[in-house]
Amino acid sequence: MGVVARKGMLVYKIYRALSYVVSPLLQLHLRWRKIRGLEHPTRLPERLGRPSLTRPPGPLLWFHAVSLGEGMAAIPVIKECVKWRPDLNILLTTTTMSAFEVIINQLPTGVLHQFSPIDTPAAMDAFLDYWNPNAIMLLESELWPNLIMASSRKGILLALLNARVSMKSFKLWSSPVLFPLISLLLSKFSLIIPLSSMQAIHFQLLQAPPFIINFAGDLKYVVEYDASKEEFRSIDDLKVQLGHRKVWMASSIHRGEEEVMLGVHKVLKQVYPDLVTIIVPRYPQHGKDIAQKLQKEGQHVALRSQHQRIVPGRNIYVVDTLGELRHLYRLTPIAVIGGSFFPGLAGHNISEAAAAGCAVLTGYHVGHFSHMLREMQRLNPLSVLQVAGKLELEEAILKFFSDGKVLEARQTASKQAFHALSNGIIANAWNVLYFHVLKQALLKETDNR
Repeated sequence: MGVVARKGMLVYKIYRALSYVVSPLLQLHLRWRKIRGLEHPTRLPERLGRPSLTRPPGPLLWFHAVSLGEGMAAIPVIKECVKWRPDLNILLTTTTMSAFEVIINQLPTGVLHQFSPIDTPAAMDAFLDYWNPNAIMLLESELWPNLIMASSRKGILLALLNARVSMKSFKLWSSPVLFPLISLLLSKFSLIIPLSSMQAIHFQLLQAPPFIINFAGDLKYVVEYDASKEEFRSIDDLKVQLGHRKVWMASSIHRGEEEVMLGVHKVLKQVYPDLVTIIVPRYPQHGKDIAQKLQKEGQHVALRSQHQRIVPGRNIYVVDTLGELRHLYRLTPIAVIGGSFFPGLAGHNISEAAAAGCAVLTGYHVGHFSHMLREMQRLNPLSVLQVAGKLELEEAILKFFSDGKVLEARQTASKQAFHALSNGIIANAWNVLYFHVLKQALLKETDNR
């Protein structure tokens, strides 16, 4: 064992000891989250590694995603697994309630769901002992030390899909204290699929073994439109309500950004009195707060959760629901992606709007989505337009509304860039995952029988 590995093991032992000590506090914290509605009302034991489902016999693959974005990225890979290896059991864990509420309706029949265990030795050991997965696929940047080290001890193969590390985390992980631990954790993986070349460099600088890094493409480019007949009917009904009115959407906006979007709405409405602005906040409660404030000001607002219609005189439609965004993009020729207009924000997925053929605009604070933006602009400079703030956003949308050819060129560019970048990603991801992880994991299963 080298010097860095020895230091990493020492840091891990300290982490493990601390996680033992704080375990009672974490359990109290989970109960507090349950009271606030942030944990499932009846499934809290799952967060401590206690199952609520029976483990089926045979090989089992565990996919772990924290929140909605990672969960939606995991689903196409899970479907590919089901398609090619229907004999395998698949377990998906998520952490957030918002992810659970949306994803549970998207999973293929037979795929199991549990809430993810907290990273304490007792919870993780209980979870792994019960589910006994053959391989674990973690999404994005889920480097939990007890999970990874316990899995390695038990001979469970590990993969990191759509792997990324933010600049803030990279600086933290590169620090003298954490670098040996991160290097040790990455050495336990059989496969890392980075979402960009820059991310691959980050993982190599963190001493991930170069031979385990393989490219497949960014899973967030894979946009599926699975929906019930009722959901499709609902979107089609909204199209009818919008008629021939001018429409634009501000999606995934964070607190404070609504002031920018409503300011733009006010200016646009002076030019186009029948304008409809669709506002989709990142969190539903934020949508309710926006609607309440606007109604107090005497504005006519339609709220999605209340099934209120977009009748003449109503110019703002606030979406305070989850899991509908990729369908709602079909309603608008222009999509402004939020989470990008103030420092400290990190952007959101622009590919769903591009897939729907929207003209895509975003701010400059796009964080780890900068690679997606650069790739799309490289393929076609018209595919994504970055604007600095309210005035530039006003000018751009007014230009699009006033010149149909400019708007159409933007819409075509975004859709073409999306199709070029999304082509073959799932097949690539499945091939790499099967060759580097699943094949070996299933051979071990056969040898152990």
